[in-house]
Amino acid sequence: MSNSGKPIIVVSKCLGFEPCRYNGGMEPNNFIEVLGDYVEFIKVCPEQGCGLPTPRGSLKIVENDDGYNVVQNKTNIVLTKELKGFTSKFLSELGEVDGFILKSKSPSCGIKDAKIYPNIEKCSSIKRGNGLFADEVIKKYPNLLVENEGRLTNYKIRERFLTNIYILSDFRSVKKSNSFEELREFHLKNSMLFISYSQKYSKLLDELIYNYDNGDFSTLINEYENTLNILLSRTPRYTSNINVCLRAIEQFREELSDEEIKFIWSTIDKYRNGIVPFSVLQYLIKGYIIRFDIENLKNQSFFHPYPDGLIQVTDSGKSIH
Repeated sequence: MSNSGKPIIVVSKCLGFEPCRYNGGMEPNNFIEVLGDYVEFIKVCPEQGCGLPTPRGSLKIVENDDGYNVVQNKTNIVLTKELKGFTSKFLSELGEVDGFILKSKSPSCGIKDAKIYPNIEKCSSIKRGNGLFADEVIKKYPNLLVENEGRLTNYKIRERFLTNIYILSDFRSVKKSNSFEELREFHLKNSMLFISYSQKYSKLLDELIYNYDNGDFSTLINEYENTLNILLSRTPRYTSNINVCLRAIEQFREELSDEEIKFIWSTIDKYRNGIVPFSVLQYLIKGYIIRFDIENLKNQSFFHPYPDGLIQVTDSGKSIH
């Protein structure tokens, strides 16, 4: 069990930590390297974990009547049982975790992009799917984000991943405190952020907090967690982000000059059209919150959902929205 207070992330060991790929190599990743200063990593290589050496013969997923097998190329040795055994043991001993970053296209760790073959012979793949390890992770942790290093080059996907892991990490601390006041503070701090995810479920969370009458706290925290997980399964739309920003702006609008209002609207339009990332709009509004000393907005996680050091505006080229 971690005592660091940081989000806990399971990550493929080959992504810059150890040369454990089938060919003896590894794939350093800039984002993961930066992220290492802000989270606690639990590193894993399922192939090594089930006893395979490095380097080793490459593996592939083969579809059959009973499902899928993992087979080593050239030798045709079936390693499904070994990989499943390691996966089951690893996940049963894992404990607290807030998210996963797994190696793309891997027969063990791939997420929807691992090649699947019709037989053990040399042939073309017929489709793509989850690697064996990744598939079990997704089944066991349906409420966590399981991403690969490739998808995290997309700004929007990266932003959602970081936001979710910090919310979940904070919530773990609240659960440990067994304190309604801690839960209430958590809820208030994240209230605007929750609205951006879902007005419907943010209202349900509001009701749980405001209707609590000092009854059984364990029942409350369980209901809150279940609703929070549903809320976090949504992806905030840029229109929702803009609406929440407008709510905040209303609290200091009367203090702004015409030129300032014009500049804010221009920035909102640029965000709406995918010209600038959301962090630009967040920073702009946060500056006014500080300037006008808007106390009830200062601690809202909506304006700083994760550490500033993790803000990277570089993108894979896909739309920011």
